[in-house]
Amino acid sequence: MAPEIITVGIDGSPESLVAAQWAADEADRRQWVLRLLHAWILLAAQGPDTPPDRDRNAVARQIVRQALDAVHQRHPQLQAIEDLVGSEAEPALLRAAGESQMLVLGSRAVGAWESYVLGDVSLDVVGRAEGPVVLVRAPRTAPPRDPVGAEAPPVAREPRIVLGMSLRAPCERLLAFAFDAAAGRGIPLAAVHGRPLPLHAYAPWGVDPDVAADVVKEADAELRAALRPWRERFPDVAVQMTVLPENPARALVQTAPGAELLVVGRRPHSRAPAPRVGAVAHAAIHHVTCPVAVVPHD
Repeated sequence: MAPEIITVGIDGSPESLVAAQWAADEADRRQWVLRLLHAWILLAAQGPDTPPDRDRNAVARQIVRQALDAVHQRHPQLQAIEDLVGSEAEPALLRAAGESQMLVLGSRAVGAWESYVLGDVSLDVVGRAEGPVVLVRAPRTAPPRDPVGAEAPPVAREPRIVLGMSLRAPCERLLAFAFDAAAGRGIPLAAVHGRPLPLHAYAPWGVDPDVAADVVKEADAELRAALRPWRERFPDVAVQMTVLPENPARALVQTAPGAELLVVGRRPHSRAPAPRVGAVAHAAIHHVTCPVAVVPHD
């Protein structure tokens, strides 16, 4: 049986090294093989006995070797594969996503909003990949600030996996990924569903509390029904359920701080001219500080 592989894209940046460490931790936890992939379109074809002083791929090899050395400092027994690919980054990463159980990429944050910087390649990979893509953010170098520049209060870290649930249709692959992640870490799973209030809930004096309560009650029943078979399948996973009378993207961003991993879904858009990740996943990618797993599902 072929080994299960988690692939991380390496480009020599500090962000990719952070992603490599996260991927190594995940590979060690699951007993998977870690593949360190570096794609370089100018990779030269040469024999294995090429002298070091004539190795035209020395820089590419050094990028992967640096990541491998860092990974083995924390996980000396981890099985890892160095993979240099003579290709543009996007097709190489998409192929890797189809061959792996998980693809991991690094991201960085800039500006007051601490948003992810995603180039065209990264966004295309997230929108087109056949399997889960995890975006791992580099550590902050300064305290986060709110839009007006004031320092935000520190977030108490509560170990948990946060799962964004839409409830519009079955999402078996998404649920399997989230429950498996929580079970593997031995931490709770927090399922979050945001449901906007209908127009008749709003009145000149504010929100009608009775309508809001009815909306939350209905959504809560649907959420419990959707999670029931998975709670039976994973009896050791403690599940926390939260329903907010709120825009789904905003509800998820509000509840994610402090989580170890945020899991969101992405439905394929075969008719779209360009890859799309959806509003909720897009908000998570750009405004959540913890690692974000984007899982495609039917």
